[in-house]
Amino acid sequence: MAKRKRRGPGPGAAGTGAAGPGAAAGDSDGETAAADAAPPAAQPERATADDGEQPPRRRLRPEARFLITFLLVLGASFAFLAWRPVNDRVVEPFTGQIAKASGVALRLIGQDVTRSGTTLRSPRFAVNIKNGCNGVEAMVILLAAIVAFPAPWKARLLGLAAGAAAIQVVNLVRVVALFLTGAYLPKFFDTSHTVVWQSLVILSAVLIWILWARRLAPRTAQAA
Repeated sequence: MAKRKRRGPGPGAAGTGAAGPGAAAGDSDGETAAADAAPPAAQPERATADDGEQPPRRRLRPEARFLITFLLVLGASFAFLAWRPVNDRVVEPFTGQIAKASGVALRLIGQDVTRSGTTLRSPRFAVNIKNGCNGVEAMVILLAAIVAFPAPWKARLLGLAAGAAAIQVVNLVRVVALFLTGAYLPKFFDTSHTVVWQSLVILSAVLIWILWARRLAPRTAQAA
């Protein structure tokens, strides 16, 4: 009998049994294409002007807000007091009352003083109390500082009333002291009038405001 020869795997079987270089390249290209087709990772959206949102406004620092308010109130107050009707109907009568109180104080210490309007006169000396010697400027400075300071309005009104009264006490001492200086030490009158007492009255207003603000500072911090 003739033996059948066993046939080995043909070329087709070899092609299907092992992966050639072309097949490997095809798989790599397929993975790359799949990666390219994958949707990109979601990125956080940035707020733009189209969303209707506006950046927050920068607020003034407390120091700048205080300074601006102080200067505005100070300028408006001085302009109001310089208005002729206010000066004639409010400031001048107020100054006359200061002259009256000063005359009473001078007579209590033995000075022979008479008053005529805003003028105090004695056999030795005479002085006319004008704007700048009535303490109004110091009260305006105190007013501007109190209004500019963050505090309840009740505390502001109480501080202004008490501070204005204290300033007028200091101013009364000034008028009496200047009258005595002019009567007994006339060569020192100008220096005392324009330098010493003017500075003391203004400093008294600043000191009163500092004491008032320091007393309110803890309450303001707790409220904030």
